[in-house]
Amino acid sequence: MTDVAGLRVGHATRRGEGWLTGTTVVLAPEGGAVAAVDVRGGGPGTKETDALDPRNLVRTVEAVVLSGGSAYGLDAASGVMAWLEERGRGVRVGPDPTHVVPVVPAACVFDLGRGGDFRARPDAATGRAAVAAAAASEPGAPVQEGCVGAGTGAAVGALKGGVGTASTVLGSGVTVAALVVANASGSVIDPETGVLYGELFQGRVEYPDPRTHRAARARLAECAERNGPPSLNTTLAVVATDADLSKAQAQKLAGTAHDGIARAVRPVHLLNDGDTVFALATGARPLDAGRPLALNTVLAAGADVVTRAIVRAVRAADPVDGPGGAWPAYEELYGSR
Repeated sequence: MTDVAGLRVGHATRRGEGWLTGTTVVLAPEGGAVAAVDVRGGGPGTKETDALDPRNLVRTVEAVVLSGGSAYGLDAASGVMAWLEERGRGVRVGPDPTHVVPVVPAACVFDLGRGGDFRARPDAATGRAAVAAAAASEPGAPVQEGCVGAGTGAAVGALKGGVGTASTVLGSGVTVAALVVANASGSVIDPETGVLYGELFQGRVEYPDPRTHRAARARLAECAERNGPPSLNTTLAVVATDADLSKAQAQKLAGTAHDGIARAVRPVHLLNDGDTVFALATGARPLDAGRPLALNTVLAAGADVVTRAIVRAVRAADPVDGPGGAWPAYEELYGSR
């Protein structure tokens, strides 16, 4: 994600003593980035998404918040708003430079009780810690992946989920990147082979040994029985680019990026899902005016980096076995590539 110049990412992670949750903040350059959103899940937990409609006033935002804690975790956005207000960052609404209202869109995943305490969930202080971590990071610093921030308590079925990120540079020089929180009741694994669905779209695949796959399926079934039915199916993503996009174009990017989720997680976009994709455009690079279809390459890349980011999230995850349940990690079961 931080390969898009000007963007920074910060995590706040809570583990132990009943906690297994956290918050992740994508912080835009000062002055904000053009923002849009596309919600495909039938049961989303979101905040300030209506402001991102291309028909509405707000054009840019200073930050996007992804959080654990289900709807309770949306409180994390209040901490981010307060941090931004203190620095005069937001929509100017009065004559004084301090008269601002930071518009901070947010979305949450369900991880309640996975650490053992149902009431252990992110709040405003968690959001403040995450945005402060983003601001303190070096420009272009690698983003920590796996069981951190909003991915701390994430799970994909009976498998541990987490945070992942990926990027690409197009022939035009435009950068497109994605950060995801993989937390789905749907599966990321082909049940016949054990291959990650998302890797089937990345070229030649190395298939696990059948004996390894059988052992992994048995372990996953055992954990699923212990944990009970999967909770809710939510994959969150922020897709970003340094291309100069309008809000309408950014919304199209958020929409096509959902294809990247559908390649890597099955099923998606059902009634209880909260699948949500935000798009950010910093505007540092103009689209090639001489190529009417230049936007299409950005749209296609957005879906591709989301798929890759989900794969990275699953492969970077660490196993969890605690009072709230047991979720083995993919690489614990199948080994690394």
